[in-house]
This record gives sequence, C-alpha cells and structure tokens, in this order.
Amino acid sequence: MTPTNSIDVLQQSLAYQFADAALLQEALTHSSYVHERRPIGAAHNERLEFLGDAVLSLVISEYLASRLSHCSEGALSKLKAKLVSESSLVRVARRIKLGEHLRLGRGEERSKGREKQSLLSDAVEAVIAAVHLDGGYGASRAVTLRLFEDELRSSTDQGTYPGAEDFKTQFQEWCQKRHEMLPRYDIVRETGPDHNKVFEVVVVVKDEPVGQGTGRSKKEAEQSAARQALQRLER
Repeated sequence: MTPTNSIDVLQQSLAYQFADAALLQEALTHSSYVHERRPIGAAHNERLEFLGDAVLSLVISEYLASRLSHCSEGALSKLKAKLVSESSLVRVARRIKLGEHLRLGRGEERSKGREKQSLLSDAVEAVIAAVHLDGGYGASRAVTLRLFEDELRSSTDQGTYPGAEDFKTQFQEWCQKRHEMLPRYDIVRETGPDHNKVFEVVVVVKDEPVGQGTGRSKKEAEQSAARQALQRLER
C-alpha cells in the first residue's frame, strides 16, 4: 500500500478528512523511522502523542461528567483511568488497523513493532492530536467519541461502571434497616428512539414514591432515583 493510499484508508476509518495530511503523516511516524532514514523535514509523533494524551483525557472526562452526573469524583476518576489505559487504546488501534499505517524503522519492523501495544497506544493519542490541530476541539472530540464508542458504551451502560451500585445499595440498606423491606423501582415513562431511549423511574417505599430519576438505561435511571431518595433523607 502506498503512503497516499494508506492515508486515504485511515481517513475513512476515522471518518475525518484532513485539511493538512502532513499532520496525520507525522502522527503515524515512529521515532525509529526518523532516526534511521533521516528524511528531510520529517518529524516523529512524540510531540503529538503528548498533546493527544491531554485531548483524550479532556474528551473522556467531559463525556463521563455529563453522562454519569450522579457518580462521585472517585468513581469517575477510576472509570476514566480504565478508558484511557493502554489496553483500551490498543483495542481502538486494532479496530481501525492502525498498525498497518505506521512508519517504522527497520529494527522496529523486525521486532514486530506494528503489534506492540506501546506503539499502538501512542499512535492513537498522536492521531487524536493531529485531528485536534487540523480541525479544532470539536473535530477531535467527535473523532475520539467515535473511536471509543464501544469502550464507552460497555463501561457506562448497564450499571457496570465503578461505584454504579452505590446509591441503590445505600438506599436498599436504609430500607431494610428502617422498614425491613426492599424499595421498588417502577418505570413511569420511556421516550426517544430505540437506539437512544431515556427512561424515567420512581423508587417506591410502602406504596409511596420517594425518589425519581432519569437515565439512558433502566439501571442508570434507578441509580438516579435512589440518589434523589437519599438526598431527601439527608434533608
């Protein structure tokens, strides 16, 4: 595959067209390539990797803070760490076959550099930075959320994120201690299309609604309702 064709294929995978393709080329260039071949004017991707780490962290943090507004800072921090970890970045890199597009030195080629987790994760960050410099924060945010869509969905849906059971568990324990019974969660409304539903739930104790919440999954809505019930108890 020629360099031009490689760039075109990767841009299709990213669903983003670069105004300055040289930025993407830089993001794909490992330091071993520059050190061995010394091409005139070529730069490796360590500068972009540094910037991409910051952009990725901001995008993921912003998404989690908005999506999981009822979670504690500690829970959000743990989840962000998981999403921006090397293993998460490597999964993203392999989905878009990023290793096939890297420019490596001969030593890295011989040592299967295209499969190395550290090179792949660094390249993902560099590509995000390249998009950011080329199209601004809006573009880098859109590309990042597309690339990490599977990781974000699996981590934030179905109450599997760190601390997801905190509010329900706390309220359940209070009900058992105070009333010797469990609360009941009722869905009162579902809105939106199937792929983007919003659920509204009330939590009921002794046939009295004591909290209400919404979420993009039933479990998330239940968490929100339990949180409101606990807040009322505190007041």
